Amino acid sequence: MSARRTTRLGDLQRHVAFALGGEAAARLAQRLAIPTSPDTLLRMAARPVVAETPPPMPKILGVDDWAWRQLNALLRRKTSESLTQILDAAIATPLKDFAVGLRRDITAIQAALDLPWTTSPVEGQINRLKMLKRTMYGRAGFQLLRARVLHVA
Repeated sequence: MSARRTTRLGDLQRHVAFALGGEAAARLAQRLAIPTSPDTLLRMAARPVVAETPPPMPKILGVDDWAWRQLNALLRRKTSESLTQILDAAIATPLKDFAVGLRRDITAIQAALDLPWTTSPVEGQINRLKMLKRTMYGRAGFQLLRARVLHVA
C-alpha cells in the first residue's frame, strides 16, 4: 500500500532523505511532524526524480490602457461619456469580447449606473448568514443558530 502525498511533501521528504539517509532522516521527519519510515525515505532517495513538464504558458493579451481607463472611469462615474460610446471604442481593443457581453445586457448595466439603489447590504447579510451556518454546522441546535442570526452585534 502506498500513501498519496503532495508534490511539496514529496520534495521535502526527498530532500531530507538525500541529506541524512535512512534512520536519521526518519528521526528528523518525525520531528517535522511528517512521520515516514526509514525504508520509505531510502526508496524516495533512490528513485529518479522525474521532472514535471510545466503547464503551457497562457496567452497574454495586452489591454488597451485607454479603453480600460475609460470603462473604469465610467463605472466610477468620473466621465461624461455614455456607456454606448465607451463600448463602441472598446470593440477595437482586446476588450472586444467583454464589450460584446456587456452589450447583451446593456439595459440592466445602464440602470445599475443610473439608479442610486444597491444590493450590497443584502449581499453582506447573506454572506454573514452563510458564515454562521458554516461555523455552526453539526455543533449546535436550531435555537442557538436562531439566537446568533437574530442577534445584531
